[in-house]
Amino acid sequence: MASNMKRIFSLPERAHGDGPIKYAWQRSHGNYIATTGSDATAKIYDRHGDLKGFVTLPGRCTGLGWDQDGDTLAIVCDNSNGIFLWDTNSQKFSQIDSGLKDAMTFLLWSKSGSMLAVGTQKGNLLIYNHKTSRKIPIIGKHTKRITCGAWSAENLLALGSDDKTISISNADGDTLRQTQLRAEPSDVDFSEMKGDERSSIGENTVSVNIGKKTLFLFNINDPDNPIELAFQQRYGSIVAYKWFGDGYILIGFSQGYFVVISTHMKEIGQECFQARNHKNNLTSIAISSALGKAASCGDNSIKIHDLSDLKEMYAIITLEEERSLDSISWSDDGQLLAVTSPRGSMHVYLARLPMLASVCQTRIAYLTSLLELTVEDNIAQEDPLAIQVEVEPSFVGLGPYHVGVGMNNRAWFYFFGDSGPEQMKDSKEYLGTVHSMCLNADYAAVGFEGQVQLHMIEGDAAGASDERESRLFPDPDHKNCKITSHAMTSDFLIYGTSIGGLHYFYIEDWNFVVEHRHMAGIRKVFPDATGAHLVFIDEKSDGYVYNSADDTVINIPDFSPTVHGVVWENWPLDKGVFVAYDAEKMYTYVYCQTSVHGSRVLFVGASKLPFGQVPVLLYNGEITLQTPGGKVTNLLLATHTHVFNENPTELGPNDLKIAIQQCVNLKRFKDAWIYCSILRQADMWREVGKAALQSMDLDFAMRVYREIGDVGMVSSLQNIKNTEDKSQLCGYIAMFLGEFNLAQDLFLASQYPLAALEMRRDLLHWDSALQLAKALAPEQIPYISREYAQQLEFTGDYMSALSHYEKGVTQQESQRDHDEICAAGIARMSIRVGDIRRGVSMASKMPSKILKKECAAILESMKQWVEAAQLYEQGQYYDKAASVYIRGKNWGKVGELLNKITSPKIHAQYAKAKEADGRYKEAADAYKMAKEWDNVIRINLDHLQNPEEAVMIVRQTQSVEGAKMVARFFQKLNDYGSAIQFLVMSHCNDEAFQLAQQHRQMEIYADIIGSDATPEDYQSIAVYFDAENNHFLAGKFFLLGGQYPKAMKHFLKCNPEDGQAIELAIETVGRANDDMLTKQLVDFLMGDVDGTPKDAKYLFRLYMALKKYGEAARTAIIIAREEQNAGNYRNAHDVLFSMYQELKQNKIKIPAEMVTNLMILHSYILVKMHVKRGDHLKGARMLIRVANNISKFPSHIVPILTSTVIECHRAGLKNSSFSYAAMLMRPEYRNDIDLKYKRKIEMIVRKPDKTEEEEPLTPCPVCGFQIPETELLCPDCKNNLPYCVITGRHVLREDFCVCPSCDFPALFSEFLKMLEVEETCPMCSERIIKENIQKIQDPHKYIYPESNITKDGEGQDGDQD
Repeated sequence: MASNMKRIFSLPERAHGDGPIKYAWQRSHGNYIATTGSDATAKIYDRHGDLKGFVTLPGRCTGLGWDQDGDTLAIVCDNSNGIFLWDTNSQKFSQIDSGLKDAMTFLLWSKSGSMLAVGTQKGNLLIYNHKTSRKIPIIGKHTKRITCGAWSAENLLALGSDDKTISISNADGDTLRQTQLRAEPSDVDFSEMKGDERSSIGENTVSVNIGKKTLFLFNINDPDNPIELAFQQRYGSIVAYKWFGDGYILIGFSQGYFVVISTHMKEIGQECFQARNHKNNLTSIAISSALGKAASCGDNSIKIHDLSDLKEMYAIITLEEERSLDSISWSDDGQLLAVTSPRGSMHVYLARLPMLASVCQTRIAYLTSLLELTVEDNIAQEDPLAIQVEVEPSFVGLGPYHVGVGMNNRAWFYFFGDSGPEQMKDSKEYLGTVHSMCLNADYAAVGFEGQVQLHMIEGDAAGASDERESRLFPDPDHKNCKITSHAMTSDFLIYGTSIGGLHYFYIEDWNFVVEHRHMAGIRKVFPDATGAHLVFIDEKSDGYVYNSADDTVINIPDFSPTVHGVVWENWPLDKGVFVAYDAEKMYTYVYCQTSVHGSRVLFVGASKLPFGQVPVLLYNGEITLQTPGGKVTNLLLATHTHVFNENPTELGPNDLKIAIQQCVNLKRFKDAWIYCSILRQADMWREVGKAALQSMDLDFAMRVYREIGDVGMVSSLQNIKNTEDKSQLCGYIAMFLGEFNLAQDLFLASQYPLAALEMRRDLLHWDSALQLAKALAPEQIPYISREYAQQLEFTGDYMSALSHYEKGVTQQESQRDHDEICAAGIARMSIRVGDIRRGVSMASKMPSKILKKECAAILESMKQWVEAAQLYEQGQYYDKAASVYIRGKNWGKVGELLNKITSPKIHAQYAKAKEADGRYKEAADAYKMAKEWDNVIRINLDHLQNPEEAVMIVRQTQSVEGAKMVARFFQKLNDYGSAIQFLVMSHCNDEAFQLAQQHRQMEIYADIIGSDATPEDYQSIAVYFDAENNHFLAGKFFLLGGQYPKAMKHFLKCNPEDGQAIELAIETVGRANDDMLTKQLVDFLMGDVDGTPKDAKYLFRLYMALKKYGEAARTAIIIAREEQNAGNYRNAHDVLFSMYQELKQNKIKIPAEMVTNLMILHSYILVKMHVKRGDHLKGARMLIRVANNISKFPSHIVPILTSTVIECHRAGLKNSSFSYAAMLMRPEYRNDIDLKYKRKIEMIVRKPDKTEEEEPLTPCPVCGFQIPETELLCPDCKNNLPYCVITGRHVLREDFCVCPSCDFPALFSEFLKMLEVEETCPMCSERIIKENIQKIQDPHKYIYPESNITKDGEGQDGDQD
């Protein structure tokens, strides 16, 4: 990336003698830079490189620095005890005596106030207050030279010394803290560590670079627990570090590395970012908070990063004339960047310009350097004009033919002539310091100190009268108001005042034409190109749109109180769009002058504003931004991202929906039509149609609804299209849009108010309809009253409902149904209001069952049991009738209705009554109907003597109380097994245990209790079996009860051949995680207890239970080796595979020996599959791999070598066949060859044919180097390569897949071929479905599996050493 920074000036080599130079930017302003070096002089330059101050020092400078306000520069040197001070106002040097006798080595101004700390060679300290001239000498602050230090914002002073200590003192020099370090400190700083809560003292941490090797963080609140961070040796030594953001530290290392770490305690020491910025070395770093940038220098280049995204390289500056660089520093405002070289040169670059710009139509004038202005028009594609200006401007104004710049109270104007920009002869002076300037074709309007001066740009233009040449606003008779903001269009000067005035001055008539008074003072005004519409922001930070044609003001919704400015859309077809912006976002709005709601402003959406950039021009949704680097850039607003597409047919459905929504929001209905035509979704068409209706574009809306076949809407719109009354038309549209209150207001304001009543009736809004009917149509009141009464009844207003039901009765035969509904309502409401006799009488006479139920429910709620039950019974609601009869204690009536009742609750109430009468059979049946099983069980056991029925019910219902009753019953019968079973079922474990203990039924109890017991239950059972010497069961229940040592003791007493006991012992150790128990079990398994070693599989399972995966892996390898030596290759393969998967699942690094053994065994297993499929070449290649590791197959050396010879011969690998045939002819193998093949093998050896095609080459999946397809070690990149579980060859990136079951890699094409004849994966033997095999495009994690694995299961946090 090339640099986008201009070099302002340079100092040549040896500007201060031999060697590097020291320098310091003026704080706060950055207008000066002070330099010094080996020639014992100090020079002060301004930002253009002009020398402003010079002094010859008595010795070499040992410290220089500016105070916080940038008013004073302080210098100390090694051969003087004086402090040299340079004042920026007088631009002269002065000297004060420090009073210290030894050489001064260090100098630093405080961050707040005007205190200067000076350190000396012998560790003494002086604190000098520049304002009061008070000097505080502190002798013996340190025992050796003070080398570095820092002030905190709270005026604490931290100092570092060659005596390997740091001290923290207050502003009076009193030592608050002192700590010893392991090496000499350098680069001390104060900051605040990132934490969950803010520190009460602010900057609570002192950071120190110790010996260039470690970073020491000393928390003042926690002095006993400092943090020392070391880093990787390859980074080199720490050159410098800087704090930034919320507790982050940027560190530069000598080997060119550029690292960011966090100081949050949860992340301490973790690297958030790392890059090698420089190849050979890094010499300095710098951070500009104002610019949001970080820079590093090294070799002969400067690299600048964006702090918000450090991966983003903002700029690279290469200094061709320098071999190396020494130091780098930003000015406080971030505008200038200085860099020096070891040979004494210095270069100053412009990193950020003042954000000055002005726009006229689509032309932009903006600063491109401190003394250069550029005018360009990207829309019209005009060549940019560069104008060299006299001074560094603080304001700029652009017109059609002129541009004006200036500073303080003076302005210069330039005319755009045919031969380029020409400076007009005289500058213009004003009555105060100018803050803004606006131009049109002839006039300039200049704002200064609450006034605006309007004057002709070319003062002696022909035909201009003196009166029209210049005018000062406001007029003298308005001295109480100040102009806060102004703007110009081609015809108007527009300004706002502090008392809320908004004034349009028409230049042609030289008079005011529009004056508006706002309720609050106006801060800023932003007119569109013509001035017809204007956005203004008042003192309350609210935004408004003002329409000068009809003098209306509309509030802007969702208006950010921090808005800096507004830019209107310049595209002719989108005039109502404007963008407001603050420091972080741009907010898009649309001003709709015509809509159903009247004039209004709609918020469309927000777009992110790039840091430090300022919007200057908006054209067709594209915003032009001025950057801090003196350039302009274009950005498409987030609200317009999908509006513009050259090929809309290529967009997906989601993108089309977004495009339609954006077009609708921006009122671009024609564009929305195009996207809807492609998407063809009815809901999106409706969205567009609705928006067109809201904007009162009826023709377009009808076109949309016609497109989707909405005949009803098209017909409705055609019916209202020619409505002349605008309020009535808007009312209909609002009604179609569902905005009924708005529609009613519009209808009532129209010439046809009955439309409001018609709408409310159609919408069933009876309350509103009745109110409208009283005024507009009284004959409709009975029908509306009925509906209104129903609504009032629902809301509980019964008196009003009764009144409206009575008003609803018409007494007309033709309205009989209507009158019946009213009569039913009268019956209900009469009961509700207490006239029970009338209501019951009316309900009984009317045939409606539902009415009887409704009235009965009301009576029941009023506790009128007799009337309620009678009405329920009349309406044939027998359950409800019985329930009410029970409340009235009328059991006779309940008995009459029993066969018609379905409610369990009523049956239960009836059953209790029958039980009280001693009629148990009827009671039991009634309890059954009520599903009250405990009562059924109780009656069967206690009264009916029917235990079989009770047991059956308990088993079916799992009733706890029922089980207790049955258990007690069986206990009386001495059936203890059944009693225990039912006691456990009823959760009476203690009683069940005691019963089992008394009657020696413990095994039954243990079997029944299962896994539902408590640890105390298990303890009791275990103690019992211990007393019975049943070691296995005692151990089992001690294990379940969590008493692992006792469990282990009993398991080890079991028969050594009892595998189940050993398995439970392993489980005990796994749960206990106790070293002593583990040792006991290991001794037992190794045979140290009884002299008989146990099967190695138990040792393997023990290690797995203990999560000692390394030992488990080694044991698995030993087991597999034994199986392999015994010739059980499939068993050995399965052992290794299962262990491999276990380690992989736990993210443990897999031992190389296990990987190799599994590969060789798998290659052997693949041979049978390939030969069976007739693929002898693949089989031969796998046999060659096996034969090369023949020592791992001691039981079958000869058969394997024989198969290798035969298969190689069949596959045409004659040379390989001869090699292994010759091996078989060795004396130790010859006699073991199968006679069937012996003669053939001898013939191969006697008549050798050594022809053999080279093995095909395929690319290495890591580096792409061409290697033989079965080679698993790349000779180029030296990587072990993953192999295909189908063919045994190394995998290929472009043909990669994995087994869906075991996740082992394979060649995609070969896997599919194999599945045509086989169903299982040769590695895991699981059945595989062809559709589950997916080609993997990026196999990185399989080719580099170590990236997902941690060694021995322990994570490695951080990247520091």
